[in-house]
Amino acid sequence: MITQAALPAALAFIMFAMGLTMNPGDIRLVFTHPKAMAAGLAAKLLLVPLAGLAVVAVWQPQPDFAVGLILLAACPAGVTSALLTHMAGGRIALAASITALTSLAATLTVPLLVNFGLAMFAGYDRLVEIPVGRMTLGIFLVDTVPLALGLAIQHFWPRLADRSGKVARPVATLLFAVIVVGAFVSQRQTLMDHVGDVVPASLALNLLAMGGAWALAGAIRLELADRIAVVMENGLQNGALGIFVAVTLLGNHAMMVPSIVYAFVMNLTALAFIWSVRRRTAPIPTGR
Repeated sequence: MITQAALPAALAFIMFAMGLTMNPGDIRLVFTHPKAMAAGLAAKLLLVPLAGLAVVAVWQPQPDFAVGLILLAACPAGVTSALLTHMAGGRIALAASITALTSLAATLTVPLLVNFGLAMFAGYDRLVEIPVGRMTLGIFLVDTVPLALGLAIQHFWPRLADRSGKVARPVATLLFAVIVVGAFVSQRQTLMDHVGDVVPASLALNLLAMGGAWALAGAIRLELADRIAVVMENGLQNGALGIFVAVTLLGNHAMMVPSIVYAFVMNLTALAFIWSVRRRTAPIPTGR
C-alpha cells in the first residue's frame, strides 16, 4: 500500500538518482545537434499531451480516469528511459537531455495540463478545488530539486557521483517498480472493474506517442540513434510522478489508475520496439 509519506520520498530519490547518472558533458554535446533536441522536446511537450487529449475525446472514460490520462501525458520521461534507449542502440545523451529538461519543465507543464483536465472533465455536479500552488510546489520539491541536486553533484564531484550512481540507479529502478506494484495492489479492484476502459486507452496513448515521435523524427531525417532516443523518451512516461500528483497532491486514488496501467503497457511496447529495431539493424550473417 502506498503511503503519502513514502511516495514523495521515493520519487525524490528516483529523480536524484537520475541526476547522478546523467553526464553533463554528454548533455552539452547534444546542443550541437539542436534539430534532434527540438524534435524530442516538441514531441514530449506538445505531441504527447495532444495525444492524451485525443485519446480522452475518443474513449470518453469516466472523469477521474480522463484527468489521470491527461496527467500521465503531461509527465516527463521515466526512470528507465535512458537504460531502454541504450538497449535499443539510441543516443543516450539525447535521451538524458530530454528527460532532464522536461523534468525541470514539469513544475509548469503538469499543473497547467492537470488544471485544464480538471476544468474540462472533473467539474461534475460539484465545484472542484484545484490546489495549483500546492501542486506546483510539490512537483518542484520532489521532481526538480532532487534532479538539480544530482546534476550538481555530477558536475562538481564526478567521482562521488559515479560511485553513488552505480548504487542509486538500480535502487531507483527498484523503487519505481515498488511504487507501481504498490499502486496496483491498492487499486486492483478498481483496475479489474474498469480494465476495459483504461487498458485500451493507455495502449492507444502509448502507441500514438511512440508512433508520432517516430514519424516526426523521420520527417526531419534524424539519424537512427537520435530517432530511437526521441521515440523512447516519448513512449516512456514518469508514472511515479503521475501517481504522486494523483495521490498526494490531488488526493484522488482513481486518477492514478492510468499511470499504473501505462507503466506496465509502456515497458511491454518498449521491449517490442527494442526487438524490432535491433532485428532491423542486426548485421546480415555471411556464409563462409
